[in-house]
Amino acid sequence: MKALKRLSYLFLLMFTIFAMESAASAEWKEKVLYSFQGLPDGYQPAGGVVFDKHGNLYGATTNGGSSSCVGPFQCGTVYQVKPPAKEGDPWTETVLYVFKGSDSNDGASPFGGLIMDASGNLYGTTGYDGTGDCRLGGGNAGCGTVYELSPPTEKGGPWTETVLYNFKGDADGQLPIGDLVFDKQGNLYGATQYGGGYGSCNPSFYQHCGTVFKLSPPKTKGGKWTEKVLHGFKGGTDGANPNGGLIFDSKGAIYGTTYSGGNQSCKYDSSVGCGTAFQLNPPANKGAAWKEAVLRRFVADQGNPSAGLTFNGNGNLFGTTLGMIFRLAPPPPKSDGWKETTLYTFNQNAFGPQGVLIFDQGGSLYGTTYSGGKLSGSVFRMKPPSGKTDTWTFDILYGFTGTKDGAQPAAGLIFDRHGSLYSTTQIGGSGMCSFYGCGTVFEVSP
Repeated sequence: MKALKRLSYLFLLMFTIFAMESAASAEWKEKVLYSFQGLPDGYQPAGGVVFDKHGNLYGATTNGGSSSCVGPFQCGTVYQVKPPAKEGDPWTETVLYVFKGSDSNDGASPFGGLIMDASGNLYGTTGYDGTGDCRLGGGNAGCGTVYELSPPTEKGGPWTETVLYNFKGDADGQLPIGDLVFDKQGNLYGATQYGGGYGSCNPSFYQHCGTVFKLSPPKTKGGKWTEKVLHGFKGGTDGANPNGGLIFDSKGAIYGTTYSGGNQSCKYDSSVGCGTAFQLNPPANKGAAWKEAVLRRFVADQGNPSAGLTFNGNGNLFGTTLGMIFRLAPPPPKSDGWKETTLYTFNQNAFGPQGVLIFDQGGSLYGTTYSGGKLSGSVFRMKPPSGKTDTWTFDILYGFTGTKDGAQPAAGLIFDRHGSLYSTTQIGGSGMCSFYGCGTVFEVSP
């Protein structure tokens, strides 16, 4: 199906990029904490993982759980991976929730990771099903949902899922993707790949070019959450198909990237554009429109970002495209242009980054690549310049080898308090979903 091929192109397919050589050293050790097994377990993790205060990891899978949902994928799951009581014993996975699809007024097929509030509730999105009427291949595949998963009131009891919002498509959003984010007032923000009422980005399968949305909690307990589209992308010189994973600055402005739109003369697909980095500024007056500013229109072989942005302490933005790791410096006084600097150009050893970058306390950047030469993806580190040099140093900390090891990481990383890194791989592991496995949760440690 052309629509599924398009989705794979946006965030799952391997890309080959040839650029300047860099140093690569497999310095860290990897441990597979859990290998997904498919039905009725999960398959193909959606996004990375989050910790709770007890050291348990939580995440979602796009596939697995059940095959009864209407959308083009399986129903998907939310899972917990629990550390062992005794060091050296295996971690334990528990499926907390299996999505049921539109026949049960539920969503299906998560396309983003989870976030957790202070009470231990989990929040995420499903790309399909829900009660919205979005057509795909002649049938209603749904428009996607935002959901909350609440822990049991009694130990050992079931988790409770609540659909907070059903997307409607057209002028509203369709196919939410990427992680959500809270503001200080408890509102949720996210992005949808399609919908928004503008542009034509993947006709006739998906309508329009995507949105950034806000979801506000009810004023009274038990009431409905309220959604507002803050920006509908128009394609062309504007962005298209936002990636989710939004961030805020201290003034409440929102920053993110779009995979498509911007400049149309792009190496990988000239018909959709090379993508953008954007800013959405909140209105000065309550109820007025948010205003978008395109900070960067990516070009040529250094375009198509697949993940969001990260701030450092100096107000600089850091991110990746298919071809590079970049920095965007805010404009100086009396200037209106952000300055882009290429920190590293990917090569055949590691390429195709799909997850957001993170910083350690020393100012080094960490991320993952989806593929690379003889490797099936990698975990990498970028060390900042030291002394008189202005050059960042790129190192591969761990290179995935596929099969039981895990392959094709497509999410960001998180640290534990000891400095180890955790995330997921799309395939690999011991599961038998296909020849390539069902995906893994992994730890990489120094």
